[in-house]
Amino acid sequence: MPTMKAIAVSKYGAIDNLIATEVAKPEKAEGYDLLIQVKACSVNPVDTKVRNGTYDDYPDYYSRTPALPQILGFDGAGIVQALGPNAQGGFKPGDEVYYSGSPIRPGSNAAYQLVDSRSVALKPKTLTMVQAASMPLTWITAYEALVERLAITKGENAGILIVNGSGGVGSVASQIARTVLELPVVVTTTSRDETTRFSRAMGATHTVNHREDIVQQCRDLQLDPPIKYVFITHTPTAKYVVDAAAICAPFGKVCSIVQDREMPMYGTEWLAKSLTFVWALIGTKPYYHVDEDSHGKILKQLAAMVDEGSIKCHHQQTLPLTLDGLRRAHEQVEASGVMGKIGLAVDEGTEEGQAFM
Repeated sequence: MPTMKAIAVSKYGAIDNLIATEVAKPEKAEGYDLLIQVKACSVNPVDTKVRNGTYDDYPDYYSRTPALPQILGFDGAGIVQALGPNAQGGFKPGDEVYYSGSPIRPGSNAAYQLVDSRSVALKPKTLTMVQAASMPLTWITAYEALVERLAITKGENAGILIVNGSGGVGSVASQIARTVLELPVVVTTTSRDETTRFSRAMGATHTVNHREDIVQQCRDLQLDPPIKYVFITHTPTAKYVVDAAAICAPFGKVCSIVQDREMPMYGTEWLAKSLTFVWALIGTKPYYHVDEDSHGKILKQLAAMVDEGSIKCHHQQTLPLTLDGLRRAHEQVEASGVMGKIGLAVDEGTEEGQAFM
């Protein structure tokens, strides 16, 4: 049986549990799948949580994942090798594509990957493979949160507060808010000069320091229009749920993408203002087999906007797609403070045959 190189977690826990290994290579694509030769991927906080054994966005996640050693990697970009008989999207062998894969299938930290064609799109022509691989998970997450879950109306006379404006999701959410939805006010939280500059470059009209009282800072901005939406992309959700009650205008909406065991709404203005709280999780559709072609459509739209220049790629750093490179990426993401996205490329700092080793 043909094999391929991969990087996988041997047992859930420390970063050292990521290992270089050889696994069976997918021989053909079936159903809706594309067989893709992986050229680049990126690392998101979810990768580190899965590796650590602490990922809890789904109550039954670890009972549905592939057996250890588990190949991680939610984002990817590469070249189509083969198509399943039901593949959609008009792809053909040789196409350069990008995607965010299923949360419960082998991921992009491998030489080849089977991906549902309905979650794939042609790579933006103006981006490299590693730049393209940095965008899918964060963009789809932010798009679903702002457009679908918060249901913000394009051109609405309202403001939004985005927690962690320089992070992977926050930095594309700012662009969605300003460019796609055309909101007049986009406030983000930052704490350093470089993160503030980056967030403003990504679309923020105002910034507040999350290390200080953000409620008072938002009041001091004297915004017109006021903040009607809050998007929480960083822990602890509980802190920002409390702050959102004071910041949001009546009938406002708050969306979070990060779990929290505590949701202290009692004693705040949540009920008094008739506020709405919603969750957003990119994996809901593929996990429960709902609206499975929407991710590919979102990425197709994103590629067009990137190529026309209206949306900027938030990729900031490239590491080699090797065991050492992947471990370094996990270390940086776990340490927090990463601006934009870290991407890993097969052809970055490696000689032929060294990728995934």
